[in-house]
Amino acid sequence: MKKPIKIVKIGGNVIDDDKTLAGFLDDFAALEGLKILIHGGGKIATKLAAQLGVSTQMIGGRRVTTREMMDVVLMVYGGLVNKKIVAQLQARSCNAVGLTGADLNCMLATKRPPEPIDYGYAGDIQQINVAAFEGLLQQKSTPVLAPLTHDMQGQLLNTNADTIAATTAVALAELYQVSLFYCFEKAGVLTNLEDETSLIERLDFPAYQQLKEEGIIADGMIPKLDNAFHTLRQGVTSVCILHHSQIKNIEKQHCKATNLCL
Repeated sequence: MKKPIKIVKIGGNVIDDDKTLAGFLDDFAALEGLKILIHGGGKIATKLAAQLGVSTQMIGGRRVTTREMMDVVLMVYGGLVNKKIVAQLQARSCNAVGLTGADLNCMLATKRPPEPIDYGYAGDIQQINVAAFEGLLQQKSTPVLAPLTHDMQGQLLNTNADTIAATTAVALAELYQVSLFYCFEKAGVLTNLEDETSLIERLDFPAYQQLKEEGIIADGMIPKLDNAFHTLRQGVTSVCILHHSQIKNIEKQHCKATNLCL
C-alpha cells in the first residue's frame, strides 16, 4: 500500500505578513506524516525590485521575468523567503530542507517560448526528479520548494508555484497516496468573493465548467482549478482549496474547504 503524503502550497499573501506566516508554519509543522511545502514569493520581490530600480511588468496577473528581474526573484524566492521558512520550521522541530529546481536536479524545465506572450525567463516544467524527493522523504526531511526551476544549462527559471505543486503531486502519485492542498487567504472557492459563507464545499468538474461559463469563477482561480482537476485525472488522491488557517484541521471532519472531484 502506498504511503500517504501531503503536498501543501501556500500563497504569497500569507508570506507577506510575518504573523500570519508564523501561525501557518505552526500548523504545518504539527502535521503528521510525510509532507512537502511549496511557497510563492508574495509582494517582496516587487518591493525589492523597486528599491533596486528594476521595473515590474505584469501580463494577465503573471510576472514578466526579465534578466534583471530573474536576479531579484532568485534572491527573494530562493534566498530570503525560502530560507526564512526553513529556519522557522527548524525552530518548530520540523526538519526542513529548502530547494530550488536546480538542487538535486529536482525540477527540470524549459524556457517558455516568446509567442504568443513573452514572459521572459519563465519556466515550463518538463520533469520532476521523483528519486530525489523519495530520498529526502525517507530521511524524514520536509522539502520546502521555492518557485524556481532550471534548464540543465545553468539557467534558473521563474515558475508558477501552483503549477509546481500540481506537477510535483502528479509525479509523486506514482509512489505515494497524494493529498494536495492549495492554501490562501479565502475560505476556498466562493460564488461571491465578498461573502465567505458562499463557500462551495464540493466542486466537481461539470459544475466548475458551468460556473466558469457564467463568470462566477474567473481570473486567477481558473488556472489554479485547471491545474487541480488535471492532477485528479493523473492519479492524485484528493485536492482541497482552503484558507491557510484551516490546514490544522485537514484530518478532521469539520475542516471548512472546497474539495474537488471529477
